[in-house]
Amino acid sequence: MKRNSPTIPVITGPTGVGKTALSLTIADRAPVEIVSVDSRQLYRELTIGTAKPTEQELGHVPHHFIDECSVFKPDTALSAGAFASLAWKRMEAIVARGNLPLVVGGSTLYLHALQEGLADIPDVPQDVRSEVEADMNRHGPEKMFARLQEVDPAAARTMDSTKTQRVQRALEVFEATGKPLSYFHDQTPTPPFQFDTVVLHRDRDELYDRINRRVDVMLEAGLVDEVKALVREGVDRSAPPLRTIGYREVFDFLDGEIPFEEMRRLIKRNSRRYAKRQLTWFRRYDHYEWIEAPDEVTDETLTKVATHLRALQPFCP
Repeated sequence: MKRNSPTIPVITGPTGVGKTALSLTIADRAPVEIVSVDSRQLYRELTIGTAKPTEQELGHVPHHFIDECSVFKPDTALSAGAFASLAWKRMEAIVARGNLPLVVGGSTLYLHALQEGLADIPDVPQDVRSEVEADMNRHGPEKMFARLQEVDPAAARTMDSTKTQRVQRALEVFEATGKPLSYFHDQTPTPPFQFDTVVLHRDRDELYDRINRRVDVMLEAGLVDEVKALVREGVDRSAPPLRTIGYREVFDFLDGEIPFEEMRRLIKRNSRRYAKRQLTWFRRYDHYEWIEAPDEVTDETLTKVATHLRALQPFCP
């Protein structure tokens, strides 16, 4: 961590919990710039289905990592590790301007990379993955684990030989790069900042109701038309951001595979399941502070948040 660098405040939580409203209210009090941690709001063509902040909200306070990539330009996509490296530099520039980065978002792997660092492991070509998988089927888990013990004993010591997916992944990396997986983990960068993190949460039924209502709003706002426009422009539907909730279901509807109301039901169901997975992920971090999300952001709410986000205390006493 750089000397005299601030501890960075982070607001996270499941989809639909109310992160944006809280962050914008904080921006009325504190000289912040919002660093978005949302792997889909990065894409300028994905607006309705990602619940991206409105133009008015984006104009309310400087935002970073929104609309900075394109689904039509795969080379602009950011892995979690690449995002973290860029975000650290962006945050250093924000601090140099005399402002405070306020990290907001719920993309769990991006958040982990930002706060903990993430090994930059090269992509493994499909032919290598297929070859290793064929070897696993041909030789069996025991022999493949023995092979891993030979080429990467450090990684093997951290694995259960029966967890074939992890063993296979480590062998794929070795075969593709000539370097053991443990080598890349040893190169994991150290974040230049420390972080204070609050997780917003709500009663489960209340959260699920908010998610359901938000999906209805997205559909009324033209989510299907948004996807139709992408189709007309020749988008590659296999692109990772388009295989996500709120887009893959619409593609199925447009293909005639499901009716409109089934599409609506699936988006709601899959969004609720995603929120549940997010909450499970956040529970991994003992140092995260959990705060009930308010229906209305009041001075009392801001004071409570600031007790956990120390950098905000001078502005939200």
